[in-house]
Amino acid sequence: MPKITVDGKILEVPEGRTILQALDDVQLLMNGVEIPHYCCHPKLSIDGSCRLCQVEVEGMPKLQIACNTPVQEGMAIRTDTESVREARAGVMELLLVNHPLDCPICDQAGECKLQDYAFEYGIEQSRTREPRRARKKNVDLGPMIKFDQERCILCRRCVRFCDEISETGELRMFNRGDRSVIETLPSVPLDNDYSMNVADICPVGALTTRDFRFKIRVWFLEDVPGVCTGCANGCNVHLGVANNKVYRYVPRRNDDVNDTWLCDAGRLSYKEIGGGARLREATVREGDAPPKPTGYEDAVAAAAERLRAVVESHGADTLVVLASPHATNEELFTLGQFCDALGVGARGAAVVRGREDARLIKAEKAANAEGARRLGFADPVTTLAKLRDGAAAAALVLGHDALGEAFLGGPEPFAGLEALVLLDVYQSPLVKLAHVALPVRHVAEMHGTLTNVAGRVQRVVPAVEPAWEAWSAGEVVAHLGAALGLSGFEGDWNAGEVSRRLAASVDGFAGVHLESVGAGGRLLADAARGPAA
Repeated sequence: MPKITVDGKILEVPEGRTILQALDDVQLLMNGVEIPHYCCHPKLSIDGSCRLCQVEVEGMPKLQIACNTPVQEGMAIRTDTESVREARAGVMELLLVNHPLDCPICDQAGECKLQDYAFEYGIEQSRTREPRRARKKNVDLGPMIKFDQERCILCRRCVRFCDEISETGELRMFNRGDRSVIETLPSVPLDNDYSMNVADICPVGALTTRDFRFKIRVWFLEDVPGVCTGCANGCNVHLGVANNKVYRYVPRRNDDVNDTWLCDAGRLSYKEIGGGARLREATVREGDAPPKPTGYEDAVAAAAERLRAVVESHGADTLVVLASPHATNEELFTLGQFCDALGVGARGAAVVRGREDARLIKAEKAANAEGARRLGFADPVTTLAKLRDGAAAAALVLGHDALGEAFLGGPEPFAGLEALVLLDVYQSPLVKLAHVALPVRHVAEMHGTLTNVAGRVQRVVPAVEPAWEAWSAGEVVAHLGAALGLSGFEGDWNAGEVSRRLAASVDGFAGVHLESVGAGGRLLADAARGPAA
């Protein structure tokens, strides 16, 4: 660990790294040590094209670019001298020679590094008189990305991303000198599973996503930390929220989970949070009549009465429980306690599987499949067999993943039950069959934790509130337990308290709860063994 001096402060930094990389490693870059940069990105190769990160290094005759200068023992670096300030101003002036003065209408305004650095390090006015160079506007590079070519500063981050991260190579630099432009290869659109990341890493307004373009000004958004629920990887995201609505997901850096990337499918899954497919009202069904809307507490009471009648008539072994791998650890722990207290043995969780790749996209299309397994809800073969064979008289079902072709293939096995209680975030064919259907909260609407495929427990917090009455699934199950007179279900349900009880009583979760996982999550004690088969 060489020691270097930066602006008079002695720092111990990792060996074999450049100045910018070393400062990023110790979390000081642009967080105590200001070295502006465009082309450098912590997860891409070094390019050295923008020249904005120049610094003085004692003993070297001229300024050095911090992105490509390796640290050495005893190196003395100065980041705010007169020559450094002049160099930065000169670079900014050249970058702005042909850049359009359209900040008021640019979709990147408010989170544009060119805008920020021009204010911080640039000159007050342009010295050029020639007209700005004309380039292409509003170009479709692919199905997800728009390109305003005249705003591009040729940092080549997007080119390196397509070469090194997506490994699809759609973007290239064409021509030379002041005629240089970035384009897609002929007849090769920018269309890969991670294409929208180029908009995140573009430091200006050249690349924007078709989904978010001109939707809302970014300064109206509050960034709420969360977890993408599209698959079992649990990529870290910021939810952009305004007016109790989620407008976008953007990746949140976590080097242990998703680096700084997010797949396009996961990024667009934010639309499901407030989408039209949400279950929005509690219903109760009697006999062959269609379901009727009712008050939420009345529906919970009706659900408890239905389950009590079946258990008293046929015994608890005729009740099957299907958990949701989308529910939080705390909700699943409460559901497990409910099953134990009632004596339910037939329990499981149906985990839908799909396409995967070697980077972020996992085959399991549920954010907490690993948590469900670890909390007692394994493959639902036995549970589903009881439904198919008519051995079940009642079912408590969270979600509707069991309707998939790999499991039941439809709702028919539920049709003859004496009691079907459904807790779901979304509409499904089960709603019409359920004797009681209750809308429950999405993970973006509550406190809790999720366990990803690697055994990392990560925290979620409420970003929005549902516009209709909805409790968390854990709260509903707790009320059902209380109504049935089960031991351990007295008092209100609190995610924090449940999380601490879970950590104290479940193997592997020792010390891992809502208050201890931190912003980046925490591995379970036995996570090295990997997910269950």
